[in-house]
Amino acid sequence: MRKLYIGNKNYSSWSMRPWVLMKQAGIDFEEVMVRFDEFTAGSTFKNTMAAVSPTALVPLLVDDEIKVWDTLAIVEYLAERFPENKLWPEDARQRAHARSICAEMHGGFRALRGACAMNIEADLAVQGAIIWRDNAGVRADVERIVAMWSELLSANAGSHPDGMLFGRFTAADAYYAPVVMRFAGYGLPVPEAIRAYMQRVQALPGIKAWIDAARQEHDFVVMDEPYRVSR
Repeated sequence: MRKLYIGNKNYSSWSMRPWVLMKQAGIDFEEVMVRFDEFTAGSTFKNTMAAVSPTALVPLLVDDEIKVWDTLAIVEYLAERFPENKLWPEDARQRAHARSICAEMHGGFRALRGACAMNIEADLAVQGAIIWRDNAGVRADVERIVAMWSELLSANAGSHPDGMLFGRFTAADAYYAPVVMRFAGYGLPVPEAIRAYMQRVQALPGIKAWIDAARQEHDFVVMDEPYRVSR
């Protein structure tokens, strides 16, 4: 059985991507959750992950003797390993587009990721309003994402009942699922069509399973919550 090592579901946006992709696509795996702590050398998290991964980070996919330790690499590995699951769009042009926006997420939107750390169980609308007022970088990142999603949703409207970025659910939707959670958790202002897409994403069984589990963790990792002193 393949294993996917992940961090706390409430906080770990990078872990969320391959987990929800595999769950929604029906790819079997065993979850190994390694709780976040100090992230320092000698911490339980670092010791546990260093024993199995060269980066000592999550996520990590272990499939028999194969180890894949980068989120985007995991997506590509799964797409090759399970071509029947059609994790990328079938059309070559759309597939290139989907890969491009996932790579853009992988290396970009640093202002949004830095200011709005994922925290699924928390209502951070007050913090979000302050961030939106004061952080031009976050506003620029949100503007780009809204434009990206709007273009894709308009181009693919009605092509599939899922109503996802490329019609049916693909790796692109899994890759942007943590952004959906950031927009929702921080109450960032987005158009109604984008909010409707966010609701559809959160209702997908694989993503709902992650959200429900995140809300049941009841954990508080201080370094992941600079905006609160307690739960």
